[in-house]
Amino acid sequence: MIVLYTDFGVADPYVGQMHAVLAREAPGVPIVDLLHAVPDFDIRAAAYLLPAFAAEFPDGTVFACVIDPGVGSDRRAVIVHADRRWYVGPDNGLFHIVARRSTRVETRIVEWLPERLSSTFHGRDLFAPVAARLARGDWPATIPGELTIPSGDWPEDWPAIVYLDHYGNAMTGLRARSLDHSTTLVIGGRELRYAPTFCAVALRQPFWYENANGLVEIAANQGNAARILDLRLGMEVSVLNG
Repeated sequence: MIVLYTDFGVADPYVGQMHAVLAREAPGVPIVDLLHAVPDFDIRAAAYLLPAFAAEFPDGTVFACVIDPGVGSDRRAVIVHADRRWYVGPDNGLFHIVARRSTRVETRIVEWLPERLSSTFHGRDLFAPVAARLARGDWPATIPGELTIPSGDWPEDWPAIVYLDHYGNAMTGLRARSLDHSTTLVIGGRELRYAPTFCAVALRQPFWYENANGLVEIAANQGNAARILDLRLGMEVSVLNG
């Protein structure tokens, strides 16, 4: 199985072009479009979301991940084998959290190059063909290496909004298991209490809960939490222990 994870959106031809390459290079291999609405160019948000989503996929899954604002630069292309799943993409911090949270990690630097390599679409020309080769058992040319450590603050759990869905629910980079249910979250000056599910609070009332991917999420019962609380990507969340 090959899983696509990008910031390409679905209104443009880029996802379809990656599908075309995968169909040509790995015919018959199932392809799953996991998410193409990763926040644009936001490597850190993508890195914190990826391990939460990847946990649902079986051993041997190949993830082709393209959040790559440095495409065409000297950033390397990598394959990461982490806890029996494969990740293909740019060495720009995208796989930093996956690798940190895995018990067994091997990194390979991709040396294989296609006959055609555009300067701005490595998702189609490089990462998709490499993912296809892994899926069909045809290992491309690589050398052992280590992931580049990204600069800045990358805590184990990131108390910030990393994704807003179309309902207005806000996923954070916090794993819910790191918080007690008595914890109060503060964002934009508003205090939010825990509730186990939407119907446990009044209509339009904001709260926080553990979403289906194990992340702390801010929501409102049959309401748009992003509008109610004026939430934006990257907003920091303060944690007050109960």
